[in-house]
Formats: sequence, structure tokens, C-alpha cells
Amino acid sequence: MKPIIETERLILREFEPNDFKGVFEFGSNKEIQKYTGDPLLKSIEEAKKIISDVWLVDYKKYGFGRWATIYKPDNKLIGFSGLKFLPEFNQVDIGFRYLPKYWNLGIATEASKEIIKYGFETLNLDEIIGIAYPENIVSCKVLEKVGLSFYKQDDYNGDGGTYNWYKIKK
Repeated sequence: MKPIIETERLILREFEPNDFKGVFEFGSNKEIQKYTGDPLLKSIEEAKKIISDVWLVDYKKYGFGRWATIYKPDNKLIGFSGLKFLPEFNQVDIGFRYLPKYWNLGIATEASKEIIKYGFETLNLDEIIGIAYPENIVSCKVLEKVGLSFYKQDDYNGDGGTYNWYKIKK
């Protein structure tokens, strides 16, 4: 699969059906899912379903979505990075999620800078938002580091939680 974004250390590309083992690895990890609001994946079948029913559908419907993130030095699928259209808010969200072994290496910053550039230059978006739990200090710092500004605390998915909302304009 052709890369959508390539940096010195990363390849971001569309997920493929045979990525299910990597998706299960990061989707079933309690440390990763702690600040996502998503339930832990319990089976390979659930990983296959996310690929087919969420990410592949987003690519067809919107022309973009969360992308498989490959760490080139290890040639390994380490998580996802990318954009997601949130129809309930008519907004495009930037997000990232990686295996803990790859935390604190600047990967989220490296990927996010290029994702924002892609969103503005290739997709011609006017604005990109980011949503994170306030307790997820590292993700909040990454969003700010790549140019998003905090603008409100609000619910996100109807769970009654409080989330930090960030945005960046073209």
C-alpha cells in the first residue's frame, strides 16, 4: 500500500484487512486504551471489524481516516495516526495511538505535524480539532506543541465526561 505520509521514521498508510494482528495488539492494551474512552478489544474478530467497518468505510466515505502508523526502524505497525471526520460536530479530529514501547520518542509530534499539513494542503480543510481527556497530559501537550489551541472543556461522546477541545485554523 502506498504511503499517504512518510517521514524519516514513519509511514502512515491506509489500514488493510491483514493489519488485524497489529490492531489487536494496540487495541487490547490497557495502557493505551486508558485515555481513549474506547473499550479494550477482546478478540481478533473485533480488530478485523474495526478495520472493515470503521476505517475502510471512512476512507471510502470521506477520503481519509485514521492511518496505520509503521515505525520504519522496526518495520512494525505501532498504532494509528490521522484524521477522522466527526459528523455529529461537522469537524475533523486529529488523533494518534501507539504501543507504549514507542511513547516519548516524539512520534506523535512528528506524525501530527505532517497530518496537519496534509489536512490543510491536500484535503483543503479550514480547521482541525483535537479532543483529549484533561488527565492525558502528554496528548494535550502534543496537540499544543503542533499548533492547536485549547478552546473549551466539554463532553465528547455523550458519556458525561469532560474533555479538552483544541483547534487549529488554516
